[in-house]
Amino acid sequence: MTGAVTQGLPPTAGGRPGKPLIVTEDVDLLDDLLRLCAAAGATPEVHHSVPERRGSWESAPLVLVGDDAARRLRGTARRRGVVLVGRDQDDSGVWQRAVEIGADHVLMLPDGEQWLVDRIADVAEGVGRPALTVGVIGGRGGAGASTLACALAVTSAREGLRTLLVDADPLGGGLDVLLGGESAEGLRWPAFAASRGRVGGCALEESLPRLHSLRVLSWDRGDCVAIAPQAVRAVLAAARRRGGTVVVDLPRRIDDGVAEVLAQLDLGLLVVPAELRAVAAGGRVASAVGMVVRDLRVAVRGPYGPGLDDNEVAGLLGLPLVGEVPVEPGLLRPDGGKAPPGASARGPLARFCKAFWERALTEAGGS
Repeated sequence: MTGAVTQGLPPTAGGRPGKPLIVTEDVDLLDDLLRLCAAAGATPEVHHSVPERRGSWESAPLVLVGDDAARRLRGTARRRGVVLVGRDQDDSGVWQRAVEIGADHVLMLPDGEQWLVDRIADVAEGVGRPALTVGVIGGRGGAGASTLACALAVTSAREGLRTLLVDADPLGGGLDVLLGGESAEGLRWPAFAASRGRVGGCALEESLPRLHSLRVLSWDRGDCVAIAPQAVRAVLAAARRRGGTVVVDLPRRIDDGVAEVLAQLDLGLLVVPAELRAVAAGGRVASAVGMVVRDLRVAVRGPYGPGLDDNEVAGLLGLPLVGEVPVEPGLLRPDGGKAPPGASARGPLARFCKAFWERALTEAGGS
């Protein structure tokens, strides 16, 4: 059982990892809390009462107070991130003791173990602002969504942001190929097929191929073409906890796994060529995606059909216009060029992507 008394857990300063603080004299409870810390990858600081070392109580990102120690902490300076932990489900007085020490949460073991492991793991990873997560989807086949997704990721990384590019289309041929890294070492989607519960953000990042200063989660060349929705949810949540940006290349078909991705997007980009059939197809995609994505915008690609321009396309779709996606001349060569989309900082596609990130990050409240 868990229950909230006031506020949630505080973010760690600057996103830096910190040590949780345990305050208890109950040996059995301490063993349980140490076990849960170990499961979350954290090494706690342990005291029987308020630490004598100046600042330890105030600076710990998370404080776990055993119910046995609550009375000894009366009068202690109030702070966020205090969890009162006990075992007696029938003890109604625990709520009063939580209020007396200013606890944010009351948690009873063993029922609340998974919740507590997640909170401790947040501390161990130094969780701060979640990544700005952008999904890119084509209004029709061949719209250029994968190219734009790669260019956005390459540009984000060049601007110094922690960046993860996620390939959510198992039939798309692999974004690692588009980036020239099909043989790069690192895990692909099938390695995460059995993931459940929480995936460590740091472990995820370090396990993936690093290409052009960003991490890429793509598909291998095997037969696996579907990942369970629970695994998709766990992996993408881990990616978002690391901060920076996450760019997802989305397929046009919406299955349960893709729905899990859509639910975690901050912003969706629908790439639509400026011709009537593409606009009609894009409208159908927008209807499906717009049921889940709260902020869906359109990026228009030329050349333009008769009577159409980018504003007209956006108006027909009833979506906010991001702008016209420019043509990158080098990408039109038969071999696609040796550099990935957006690699040239002076190219029109990179300039478009840089302007997009500047607006999006400002709207989100900074990077």
